[in-house]
Amino acid sequence: MDTRASGGVGEIGHKRVLRIALPIVISNATVPILGAVDTGVVGQIGLAAPIGAVGLGAIVLSAFYWFFGFLRMGTVGLTAQAAGDNDHAEVTALLTRGLLIGLGAGLVVIGLQIPLFSAAFLVSPASPEVETLARQYMAIRIWSAPAAIAIYAITGWLIAQERTRAVLVIQLWMNGLNIALDLWFVLGLDWGVQGVAVATFLAEWGGLAVGLWFCRAAFQTPGWRNWVQVFSRARWVRMIRLNTDILLRSIMLEAIFLSFVFIGSDMGDVTLAANQVLLQFLMITAFGLDGFAFAAEALVGRAVGAGRVADLRRGAVLASFWAFIVSFLITFAFWLTGPQIIDLMAKAPEVQASARVFLPYMLLVPVLACAAFMLDGIFIGATRSRDMRNMMALSFVVFVVAVLVLVPAFGNHGLWGAMLISFVARGVTLGLRYPALERAVQAAPATA
Repeated sequence: MDTRASGGVGEIGHKRVLRIALPIVISNATVPILGAVDTGVVGQIGLAAPIGAVGLGAIVLSAFYWFFGFLRMGTVGLTAQAAGDNDHAEVTALLTRGLLIGLGAGLVVIGLQIPLFSAAFLVSPASPEVETLARQYMAIRIWSAPAAIAIYAITGWLIAQERTRAVLVIQLWMNGLNIALDLWFVLGLDWGVQGVAVATFLAEWGGLAVGLWFCRAAFQTPGWRNWVQVFSRARWVRMIRLNTDILLRSIMLEAIFLSFVFIGSDMGDVTLAANQVLLQFLMITAFGLDGFAFAAEALVGRAVGAGRVADLRRGAVLASFWAFIVSFLITFAFWLTGPQIIDLMAKAPEVQASARVFLPYMLLVPVLACAAFMLDGIFIGATRSRDMRNMMALSFVVFVVAVLVLVPAFGNHGLWGAMLISFVARGVTLGLRYPALERAVQAAPATA
């Protein structure tokens, strides 16, 4: 049964989970490649400032766009539920709403670019040369903000319908176009930092164009411009509440990571550098598990929309089963190649030695963080954003207490211990709320 065409839930099996998850895993694997090419191309100029400018500018803009990451998560849950309920008009209307929010948010970012840039450099001061080049880079790239943010909505909409191969194609197209234009503009035309910015600007608008092409069937129906439904007050209120909860949850999660970095910076340059290297292991873990969390979002959302608790549970269990298998494989890979990865990312002997001391924590991260990743996906699909917000608040408090207790006594070991405890707390608190999720679905069956 093709659930993308017919709506509803359909049979949930291992093959379906992998069909949703694997394209996302492959898509995630391409992300570091683009960053490496950006750095490598600018590095051919032979100066340090352009490398720092591109890196700093990209991080600042990513932080601005990350603020709107709730759009992807909220769109997945709402769209999957509408699909599960066979409400095709609402599925299409959600695409229009998401695009309107994305494009509108991008225009707001463009309009506020001067104070945003000033605030960014106040928080992250750089040398005059680096700041000047970074501002040039950001002043060009900011004009693709509507496309970059709208892609969140398209991605969420496609994931909800289990069309993750389309998401993979969008990512490959954007990254491939970006790399090709990088090489042409920087090495061929000698445009320097501005060439990298123009390449990304064009790639992001190109990604939006391809994304819209994948959504073309929706635009061939009248539902996408059914303005009565698109601007339904009740549906906008629900979407805003959902996205606000997700945003607050994401801010608290980001606060944990920023606190980790800031506290580590007080322990010396070597410890700070070692922690930064090891955080890349955490990113690898996230890239590996995201696909299965996305699978849970789509499957759980459809099951909730159809009011079928058994399918909800099966989707959650099968996606989590594969996620735990992958988490153990990642742990094994870290155990096998961890020292080599450290040596590849850091050349300073003292940083290599320090990172090796704390490498065992990275062997625990994939397994201990897996439940948190998967339950996030399950609760996103069920649009239980209030639970996500509240349990994240509890986990943040647990992290703060762990830091206050462990860091004074154990230093950086205590800091990594607090990070691991925060992952466990997220998994446990959300796990305790899962029975309530099933009860809510049982009490409010689909109307279809």
